[in-house]
Amino acid sequence: MQLSRRFFITFSVIFASVSILRTASAAQAYVIADAQTGYILEEQEPRKKLQVGSLTKIAMASVVLDWAEKKSGDLNQAVTIPQQAFVGSSENNIGFQPGDSITMRDLLYAALVQSDNIAAYTLAHHVGSQLGSLLPSDVSSRMTPVDAFVTQMNALAKQLNMERTRFVNPHGIDYKVRPLPYSTAEDMARLTRYAMNKPSFRFYVSQKERQISFDRAGQRINYILRNTNELLGRMGIDGVKTGTSARSGQCLILYANRESEVVRDGHTETVYPRHLMVVRLGSTNRFSEGTALLQRGWQLYDQWAAAGRLADPKKLL
Repeated sequence: MQLSRRFFITFSVIFASVSILRTASAAQAYVIADAQTGYILEEQEPRKKLQVGSLTKIAMASVVLDWAEKKSGDLNQAVTIPQQAFVGSSENNIGFQPGDSITMRDLLYAALVQSDNIAAYTLAHHVGSQLGSLLPSDVSSRMTPVDAFVTQMNALAKQLNMERTRFVNPHGIDYKVRPLPYSTAEDMARLTRYAMNKPSFRFYVSQKERQISFDRAGQRINYILRNTNELLGRMGIDGVKTGTSARSGQCLILYANRESEVVRDGHTETVYPRHLMVVRLGSTNRFSEGTALLQRGWQLYDQWAAAGRLADPKKLL
């Protein structure tokens, strides 16, 4: 009786694992990669053009942080939330109102931790107004500040060889939007590697909770942000972002770490950082599927490392 029961439990565990992996592979596209080298360990439909929802905010934040670094932009500067930020956005969980004053730093937290669309638009509007002043007058006169900002997002995509990506707004809203935005699992992996190389970006997306503050007519309002990534802090996961829309389905990018591996050969010691990245587009159950892909990713990583970490140039991001 005990043997039969033990067999049943073991079979149930195996069956559950197989079911999760089968569900994971049913998603439209995914990429599992060694984030350190950009080597793709496994992929499915990596170049298929899909909507990516709020994963777009990774590009938005990258442009803001690049601007702050190169132009000495002050992220503690307070900016005003414009009326236009509310157009087309059906959610306002934080409760922003036009005219609220908030620092760029807290807007970045709101956009990256709780995926707030109004915060993303406000950042694009402010930085875009600075970028627009650098464009030729005949070009800038035909652009809104947000248009100028999105142009920079697409310039970054081109710089990163994201050849199958088009951004049309700073937040990823794709309802009643023409032309449609799109990207691929492979392109979003390239973007994520770029963003995660920024210590500030890594810190933003690693926060499970964060208090922000903003002013409204002289009144100070505090709000606790909660990260939309339910897997954050588990299995070594310290980022990155969720995305959801009717067109995109459930999207998820995970970044996970293990203790660096030290390999000794005589008097030589080599340290290999272990960072794994999973990009998941078009999912129906992103967190369970993402967990399964991450577990599979570490198995593939261990096999790759044991074989000498040889990286086919054709499979590098």
